[in-house]
Parts: sequence; C-alpha cells; structure tokens
Amino acid sequence: MRIELQKRAGASNTFALLSPLIALALMMIAGALMFIILGKNPLTGLYVYFIEPLTDPWSREQILVKATPLTLIAIGLAVCFRSGNWNIGAEGQYLIGGLFGAALPVLFHQWESPILLPLMLLMGMAGGALYGFIPAILKSRFGTNEILTSLMLVYVAQQFVDWVVRGPWRDPMGMGFPGTRSFNESGALPKLFEFGDAHYGAVLAVIAAIVLWFLLSKTLKGFEIAVLGQNPRAGRFAGFSAKKMTIFAFLVSGALAGLAGIGEVSGSVGKLDDKLSLGYGFAAIIVAFLGRLNPLGIVAAGLILALSYIGGEAAQISLGVSDRATRVFQGLLLFFVLACDTLIHYRITLVKPAIAGS
Repeated sequence: MRIELQKRAGASNTFALLSPLIALALMMIAGALMFIILGKNPLTGLYVYFIEPLTDPWSREQILVKATPLTLIAIGLAVCFRSGNWNIGAEGQYLIGGLFGAALPVLFHQWESPILLPLMLLMGMAGGALYGFIPAILKSRFGTNEILTSLMLVYVAQQFVDWVVRGPWRDPMGMGFPGTRSFNESGALPKLFEFGDAHYGAVLAVIAAIVLWFLLSKTLKGFEIAVLGQNPRAGRFAGFSAKKMTIFAFLVSGALAGLAGIGEVSGSVGKLDDKLSLGYGFAAIIVAFLGRLNPLGIVAAGLILALSYIGGEAAQISLGVSDRATRVFQGLLLFFVLACDTLIHYRITLVKPAIAGS
C-alpha cells in the first residue's frame, strides 16, 4: 500500500482564492497549540502576536518598515517562480545590491548632490541583477540546478559583505566596530513621516507591484512568462526561449532584491554594516506564495508577514518566548500555504501494490 497524489480533473477556483485565508486560519490553530505546549495562554499569545502591534502607532510603522524589503524581494521572486525558475538566493542578491548601492556614499563620502540617491538606487538594482545573472547563466548555458547555485551564492555574499565592512570600508572613526561611514543627507532615502523610521522605499515597493502586475497580466511578456512556467513544451512551440526567460526572470528578481537591499541600507540603517542579512530573502518566499505570486496580493502578504516579525518581538517581551517562535509561525504559514495549494490541485489516494502473477 502506497500513497500517491493524483491530479484533480477540475480544481476549485473558489478554494484557490480562499487558500491563503485557509492557510492563515490553520496557522492560527497550530500557533495556539504551540502556545499551549509552551505553557502560555493561547488567546493572549495570538493577541500579542497579531492584534497588539496594530493598536500601537510605533508598531504599525515598524510593520511598514519590515514589509518594504519583503514586498520588493517577493515581487521579483514571483516573476521567477511563475516562469518556472527557482530563485532561492534572493538574500544574496539583496546583500550585493546593498553593497553596490553603498559604494558611492562610502567612497565619495563628501559628495552631496541631488543625483546621488538615484544613482545609489540604480547601482543597487544593477548589483542585485548582476548577482542574479550568475545562477541564470549557469542554468541556461550549462544546465546547472539554479536552486543550488543561487542558494550557495548567498553564503558567498554574506562573507564578502562581512569582509568589506570589517576591512576596506570600515569607518575609521567607528572605534573598531564593523560598518561603513554614515551616509550624508543626500544619500539617505527620505522619511515618509517627520518622526519615525518608515521611508520612501515603501512607495517604491507599491510602484514596483503595480508595474509588475501590469507586466504579468497585460503584456506579451507576461503571457510568455505564464506559458513557459506552466508548459515549457507549449512555449517552445510558440517560439518562446526558455533560456532567455531564465536570464530575464533572474535579472528582474535580482534587480528588485538589490533595490530592497539599498533601500534598507539607505532608508533604515544609514550605512552598510554586518547586520544587513536579516533573512528577508528567504522570508520573501513565503510572502510570494501567500500572495499567490500576484504582485498586488504580495503587497498584502508582505504586511501580514511583517506583522509576524513585530508580533514576535512583542511576544518575546510580554510572554517571554524565544525569537524562534517567530520563525515557527513563518514556517507554519509556508507549510499550510503549500499544503492547501497541493490539496486543491491533487487528491491523496491509496494504491495497492500489484500482486505478482495476477
């Protein structure tokens, strides 16, 4: 007796639309059970995680700050995933984007000009795109597995950025701590509000969502992405090149991850340091699937996952739980999203082994 997944003749469109909500509800139930196991009141735990941050102005702003890089990276990942390319290394592209974008205000720290910030953003996007180009060209030219190459390049980027901020770019006035000089005013993303941490990177994320939604749903390139992602053989008959699509998808994904990187460096931190790698590139995978690989849905999904970050910090203070509980919630969310999608399109069947000689 073995278990098999058999494709359903017709998947329910209603359940497909409700899948993220079902996954959220299941995550809440599993989270409540986790709090019970930890000896905490489940209702209090869920309130602290998902309701309390929404009642505090500072927490709401921090949700926006966290959601900005998650959303930008996830929008780029959606292009890759919809085209059938698995970019698991967005964290590395995010880091290299931050590194490239920081080059101008670090190397020319006395230069103040209105064009400095736009150049930083463009260099950040270029850095992320170039780093994304590596696994793309390896796959298209040599047939290497992009999951492995893109993931391994994350660790290369982490070590390289760590070396840069501890070595050649370390602030000579920083008392030996790893990190570059603080950027001047021309190199800082403007704040959305007079007091607070939210910056105009959030606006860039919304603009990117609208542009990519239009590209994916209203253009020939979007149709090409969908065809090659769903049926590569049909795409070849239509004259579409899977190799060119791999490069295009990774360039777009890397550019948006790089934009998220320099946005975090310029808007939130004000310099490049060794704490840039916060796992946004991996968490954005959850955001992409929770948003149904739709750029507009990803905006809402980014806010939901950012809420789990801020709620997790609040739970550490109020309930005394470990920061690992936050990761458990995020892992549960990804698990239930993928499980719901699988069960919508496939049914579980038990298959009896054939009897020899029958």
